[in-house]
Amino acid sequence: MATIATTRTGTRTDEEIQRDVLAELKWEPRVQPNEIGVIAKDGVVTLTGWVDSYVKRWAAEEAAHRVRGVKAVANDIEVRLLNSAERTDSEIAAAALRALEWDAVVPVDKLDVTVSKGWVTLKGDVEWQYQKQDAERVVRRLAGVRGVSNLIAVKPRVSPHQLEQTIEQALVRSAETDAHRISVEVQGSKVLLEGTVRSWAEREEAARAAWSAPGVTAVENKITISYV
Repeated sequence: MATIATTRTGTRTDEEIQRDVLAELKWEPRVQPNEIGVIAKDGVVTLTGWVDSYVKRWAAEEAAHRVRGVKAVANDIEVRLLNSAERTDSEIAAAALRALEWDAVVPVDKLDVTVSKGWVTLKGDVEWQYQKQDAERVVRRLAGVRGVSNLIAVKPRVSPHQLEQTIEQALVRSAETDAHRISVEVQGSKVLLEGTVRSWAEREEAARAAWSAPGVTAVENKITISYV
């Protein structure tokens, strides 16, 4: 099963992108570069080959996304577990529940875990985006896991207006942002940031503040930087 995700763009040739992805894979300690093939076309990188754990498959995808000019990554890497790493679905499900229970930030009582042929599906509702991300991070590291589908929904307990106020107040409290130069608009669970700031750090801090609000599932950062 291939997964495709977008990332930042750049004006680079496919040969340059392929070369740099291969170099980044060599730099990534969790994978062996000779396990993975790389194809680049129009800025879209396809990863092929096979690895012996889902963590390696994930790490390879992360490495490809770090390369400048990559527009999207199609992850066709196959997970082939070694005999010693094989686990039954029942064993994986039990291990997943234990791991989630031990994670202090994940509300395990609000989640459902299903395992089929080593593929883990997570469902349920949480209030924070980081809880959704952390639940997947915990599960994908388990032995025997071949893949993870994260279907957890992030649902805020506040109205869009309250959410907008929460983010604006966070910007005012931050020593690194000038809140008066930033506008916040909430569209459902998506936050749109606009305005002009004086540094990249200030722009990133505004995005961090937005992501830290309960119920946010997407942040579109349109803030520009002016050094004048």
